Amino acid sequence: MTPDDPQELLKVELVQLRSEHRRLDAQIEEHVAVGLGSLEVQRLKKRKLALKDRITRIEDELYPDIIA
Repeated sequence: MTPDDPQELLKVELVQLRSEHRRLDAQIEEHVAVGLGSLEVQRLKKRKLALKDRITRIEDELYPDIIA
C-alpha cells in the first residue's frame, strides 16, 4: 500500500482522532475534578462529540456492515 492509499490515510486519521478524543476526555475529567468553569467543560465535550462522530464515520467507511 502506498502513502496515498485512501484506506491508509483514513486509518492514520482514525488513530489521530482517537488520540485527541482520549486527550479531551482526560482534559474534561481534570476540569471537572478541579471545578473549573462549566462553559469550558461544555466546549470540550462538544469538541469530543464532534470527534466521536468523525471517528464513527471513518470506522463505517473502513469497516462497513455487510448483511449476508
